[in-house]
Parts: sequence; C-alpha cells; structure tokens
Amino acid sequence: MLAPSLVGFAVFLVLPIAAVFALSLFEWNLLTDPEFVGLRNYRDLAEDERALKSIGNTFYYVLLNIPIQTVLALLLALVLNSKIKGRNVFRVIYVLPWMAMPVALGVIWRWVFDPVNGGLNRFLDLFGVDGASWLNDTAWAMPVVASVNVWQYTGYTMLFFLAGLQAIPAELYEAADVDGASRTHRFFAITLPLLRPAMLFVLVTSVIGSFQVFDTIHVMTAGGPAGSTATLNYQIYLESFTQRSAGYGSMLAVVLFAVIAAITLLQVLLFRKRTVYDFS
Repeated sequence: MLAPSLVGFAVFLVLPIAAVFALSLFEWNLLTDPEFVGLRNYRDLAEDERALKSIGNTFYYVLLNIPIQTVLALLLALVLNSKIKGRNVFRVIYVLPWMAMPVALGVIWRWVFDPVNGGLNRFLDLFGVDGASWLNDTAWAMPVVASVNVWQYTGYTMLFFLAGLQAIPAELYEAADVDGASRTHRFFAITLPLLRPAMLFVLVTSVIGSFQVFDTIHVMTAGGPAGSTATLNYQIYLESFTQRSAGYGSMLAVVLFAVIAAITLLQVLLFRKRTVYDFS
C-alpha cells in the first residue's frame, strides 16, 4: 500500500539529494564530462567571499523575516480568535497575499519601491518627504525584500496559530477567570504554553522557507545592489547556471541543506520537552 508513495519519494526526493551530494565532489560546466575533484569545492568555500557573503545575507534575511512575521501572525490570530464582527472576512483577506504568485508580487512591489516612479515615494512626496532609493541602497534592499515576504506570509502563518488557539479547551480559561487571573497572566500561563505545537510547526516551516528564498529576490533585486541581497539559494543559482559551475553550486546546496537540517534539529530539541500535545 505504501509502495507508490515510497517510489515517488525515492525518485523525486532521495535520488536528487544523493545526486547533489555526489555532484558536489565534481567540477562540471554542464557541457563537458564531470571531473572528480574530491573535497576541493568545500575547501574553496573558505576563500570565496561572494559565497560567504551570501551565507551572511541569508542569516540576515531570516533574522529580519521570522521574528516579525511570527509576532504579527500571533497577534492577528489572537484578534481574529475573539468575537469581532466580520472575522471570517478578515481571515480571508489576510490569507489572500499568500495565494498570489511570488514572481507577480515581486514585480508589483518592485514598482512600489521604485525610487523615481514608485508608488511609495510618490506618496511620501505628498508630505514633502524624500523617499529613499529603496532597492538600490545596500542598507535598505534586504529589509525591503524581507518586508515583502512578511506581508505575503503573515496571514498564512496566522492560520496555524488560529487553529492552535481554537484547540485550547475553554475550561482552562474559565478556571483562570475564577482564580482571578488577568488577561496577560492567562496569555503567558495558558495560551503561549499550549500554542507550542503550532509554534514549533510555524518556526520550522517558516525558517526552512526563508532559507530557501529565491523568487522575490530574483525579481526585485537580482541579488543586488553589490550583492547585498544575494542569499545562499540565489548564489547556488548563479554558480550552477550563470557561472556554469554545477559542482560548486551543488556544494553550496549541500551546505544549505546542512544548515537547514542543523537549525531544524535545534528547534525540535528546544521544543521537544516543552511541548504539550494532549490537552485532556
């Protein structure tokens, strides 16, 4: 019964991963035969300033994106879990950006942040404020790209927090009310601890997605200016298909895989003993 799924899993996931690991030991320009070089690609990484910078950019992007997105999603979930008018409509509205194609959104937001004809700077002009050269400034480019991702995925992340909130038994809050607990105390003593399963899922999936960001950066900045938004995933694309160094690009993919696996394992270990799955 499991065979069809296992075959698909092996063919489309396990074998490609194994092939990338194997290819990272070769030098290959996609035209001639691959040449075995052992661990040379990994040793070259220590002296590759562009690749090292892309790793730093990736962590910077994740640190910009994950905390803001998680906090905003949790706040939205708390608001939309309360008895407010039209909450179902608001839930749909906040999820709509996630349903749009990242490439299309990247084109739209690139126009919004255009320094000359962009909608944001034109709006600021109405108040006599000179807007920045958002996507051409090394200080602003990465925060702008991260803000677009936050805007797109906050509503989607909110859904998981909302599901977690609705799974918490109302009797716990009723008992807290009887004991005279304040709203703040209830949040930190009941809501937050019992949201840890949802929090673990959100953090793991959001971090993995953030480390793999590509579409938005490719459309909005193409890794610029001066490589300030070139993340590791984007650098893999450049090395493999622009520089035609598939072996070196595969090595970077292995590094990205190792980083994601290590951070995911760390998250699971941190949450494992602090997570409650049974509310009975």
